[in-house]
Amino acid sequence: MNITTHNFKTTKENRESIKNQKACTIWMSGLSGSGKSTIANLVEEKLTTLGYHTYILDGDNTRMGLNKDLGFSEEARIENIRRVSEVCKLMNDAGLIVICSFISPFEKNREQAKQIIGEGFMEIFIDADLSTCEIRDPKGLYKKARTGEIKEFTGIKSPFETPQNATVIKNNTEDTEKKKVNLLIELIEKNNK
Repeated sequence: MNITTHNFKTTKENRESIKNQKACTIWMSGLSGSGKSTIANLVEEKLTTLGYHTYILDGDNTRMGLNKDLGFSEEARIENIRRVSEVCKLMNDAGLIVICSFISPFEKNREQAKQIIGEGFMEIFIDADLSTCEIRDPKGLYKKARTGEIKEFTGIKSPFETPQNATVIKNNTEDTEKKKVNLLIELIEKNNK
C-alpha cells in the first residue's frame, strides 16, 4: 500500500483546550427498546446546556448513511461497530465528547471498539429486561422477530452478551431518567477534571 501517516501540528490536546473539555466516548449498549437513544438525547441536551461540545452516533442514523451498505449478519454487525469506532476515534481527536447508542451485542465487538477508540472510552450498559423492551418496542421489531419477519434479531434469535466491565444503568422504569442522565453527566465531568 502506498499510504503513510501524516503527523499534523495541531493535536487532540490543542483541540480539547480551545473547547475547554476532555474528549471521550460514552458507548451505550443494550437491547433494542432499552432506552439508549432516549438517554443519549437527554445526556447530550444536558451537556450542551453546560457548554460541552458533543455529538451523538446512533445505530439507526448511521445505518442510513455511513453504514447503509451493511446488513445484519454477524459479519455486518462487526463491520458496523468497527466503522463507528473509527468515527468515534476521529471525533475524539477533534476534541468532541461522543455519545454512542448501539445495541452492540457481542463482547468481542465492544472490546474492539475500546481498542480502536482508546483513551476516554466509557462503556455503559443500559440494562432493561427483554419483557420491558418488548412492551416498549417503539419500532415494532420484536413483534416482527416473533413472527419470523426478522431473522437473527438480538434478544430473540441472536444473543446479547451482557457487558462484564461496564457501568450499569437499570432502565426498566421510566420514572428515574433524571437520575440516569445525572449519573452519566457525573462520569463525563469526572473525566474532564
